[in-house]
Formats: sequence, C-alpha cells, structure tokens
Amino acid sequence: MTNIFRNLTAALGAVLLAAPFAGPVMADDHGDSHSDDAAPKWSIAIHGGAGTIRRDLMTAEQEAQYEAALQEALDAGAKVLAEGGTAMEAVQAAIIPMEDSPLFNAGRGAVFTWEGENELDASIMDGRDRSAGAVTGVTTVKNPILLADRVRTDSPHVFLMGEGAEQFASEQGFEVTDPEWFATQRRRESLERMKADALSAMDVDLKFGTVGAVALDMEGNLAAGTSTGGMTGKRWGRIGDAPVIGAGTYADNRSCAVSATGWGEFFIRVGVAQEICTRIRIASHPRYVECPEDAFGPDTVFVTCSVRGVSVEDAQGISDEVMAEVAELGGDGGIILVTPEGHALYSFNTAGMYRGRANSDGMNEVAIFGGEETGTGEPPDH
Repeated sequence: MTNIFRNLTAALGAVLLAAPFAGPVMADDHGDSHSDDAAPKWSIAIHGGAGTIRRDLMTAEQEAQYEAALQEALDAGAKVLAEGGTAMEAVQAAIIPMEDSPLFNAGRGAVFTWEGENELDASIMDGRDRSAGAVTGVTTVKNPILLADRVRTDSPHVFLMGEGAEQFASEQGFEVTDPEWFATQRRRESLERMKADALSAMDVDLKFGTVGAVALDMEGNLAAGTSTGGMTGKRWGRIGDAPVIGAGTYADNRSCAVSATGWGEFFIRVGVAQEICTRIRIASHPRYVECPEDAFGPDTVFVTCSVRGVSVEDAQGISDEVMAEVAELGGDGGIILVTPEGHALYSFNTAGMYRGRANSDGMNEVAIFGGEETGTGEPPDH
C-alpha cells in the first residue's frame, strides 16, 4: 500500500512540477499537442542580410547567384543535422560558406571601415548550457565564426577583441590570412562613394549583409551563430549587434535560438535576440505527452508528463512584436528563429532578407524578397 501511494504521489508531482521531457513537441494550428514523433527531428534557418532588397534593384543573374549561395549554405548545415550532427556543428557548417562568399558582408566580401580595413565580428551560442563565444575587430582570421567557437570552448572568456583576439587565434593554431583576401572591389567602391558624397552607411549599403544560422538537432539542442563585417565606413572601433550575445545572437534550449541582421545600434538597445527568446519562454505553456520509459520505476501507474512549448503562431507573433519595437525606435533589419518544437521562422521589417530554412520533414527553401515563403510559419508580406 505504501509503494502504491508513493508511486501515485511521484506521478502526480511530475504533472504539477512539469517534469522535463527530452524531445520537442509539435503544436498544430489549434495549439493542441501531438506526440514527439510528429515534430521535425531537426530544423535549420539561415540568413545573409536584410534591407532594401527588391526585384527591380537586382538582375536575374544576381538573384540566381544569391539563391545559389544561400542554398549551398543551407544544404551544408542541413547535411550535418541529417547525419546526426549537433546544432553547433550545423550552425558553423552553414555560416562558413557565406563567410567565404564575396556576396555577403562577412569574411570575404566584408565592408570597409573608414580607414579602409576589413574588421570582422562573430558570435556563437550553445542552447544546451548557454555557453558562448564572440570576437570583434579581427583582421586575419578567415572564418571568424570558428574563432568565436574556440573562445567559447578553449578560453575562460566570452568576448575577445582586436589584437587580443588575434593573439588568441595564433595561440590556438589558426592560420594567418592576408587581409587582402577579405577585400573586394565592390566594397571599396562603396566606401569611396560614401566619402566622396558625404553619405551615410545606409545610403551606400542599402542592405545589411550580416550572415547567420540557427539550428535544432536530433537531440533537441539549439544553437545560434552570427558573422559580419559591420557597417561601411564605421569609425572609432564601432561594434554592432552581431558579436553581442543577447542582441545579435542567442540560444537557450528552454525557448529558442535567434540570429539577427540589421542596424546594430537599435538591436543592441532592444536586446533583440534574448528579448525574443525570453518572451517565448514566458509565453510557453504546459502540454501533456507520454513520459519517457525511464522517468519512473516499473510499478508507476501514471505515465503522463508535461512539457512547455509554444505554437508557431505565438512564436511568429512574438518575433514580429520585437521587430516592430526596433522599427519604432528607427531601426530596421530581421531575424531568423528556431524553437524547440522545430519551428523555423523569419521576421523582418525591410523589403527583403536573404534567407533559407530546411527540416527533417522535407522543407527546403531559400528566399530573397518579402512574402515568398510557402511553408508553415510564413511571415507577413512586407
């Protein structure tokens, strides 16, 4: 009798205390919970910048080049996840091709500072333990996202800058890349035009080419990463949101993973990435699913556990609300988001955003202009 009472009490406590469940839960259009099997086993989203991106400003050839570059990055990250790799590995695999492409403002193809240099920023975060790494102002590291991750794993710090970050890279065995490798004629011309015509960075850039990726792996872990060259003509050691944990990058298994692109000063002021994840965590509500087999002893008679989750509509709404706050302050840009349920979403308050998403249910799409999405969680037509 005592054993039965103990089992019933333990089981009831599992419901009241919302015992954690290892896998994600998928919500349907009505907010009802499905079994774990209904959720995507993995999910990924990428971005390559947001801004004044319209068809009338691009040739068909340019559009095809960007779509191909986005697809290459998306496929690289998806391949890692499909083969059982971690979200952290997938994020880096997706970002590296974009850092290596002259089409984006990250790594090769980064914009120039006022002094005519390419200064690179990056950050990465693991949703399992919220460990993070970031670098800013590096000039000789080919793939800053890899250095950011090394800061996370092999240093006692989160954020390194300039010469210190370069010294750390050297001590960690990173090859020194000639700064000329990052330079492109197109970016030089943007700086020259800015200086000659006394323009702002907004006038010459038209878009923010920051790159990023967010992912959910088969173990239910989240990760986010972001890499950028900053803003054309930036001065005085300016740092934007991309390397700032909580502003341009954030990941927490309890809520979401976010990577941002846009006018960094405003994203820092709002704390965009963490703000979205915090609101999602607060808005999540209990759902009841079958407990894992090893949750209780063999004589347990109550086998329902609760998990917390958020619907795709709620996640989209929260993202749009935060981006609306950015707009109200005068900033623009966009974010990509993945939730523990496998929702891969975007939100942007610009004409377009270079983006893509894929999951284990077969979704695989890239898009450039507003209103192009076809899958669940389609953002509003901007």
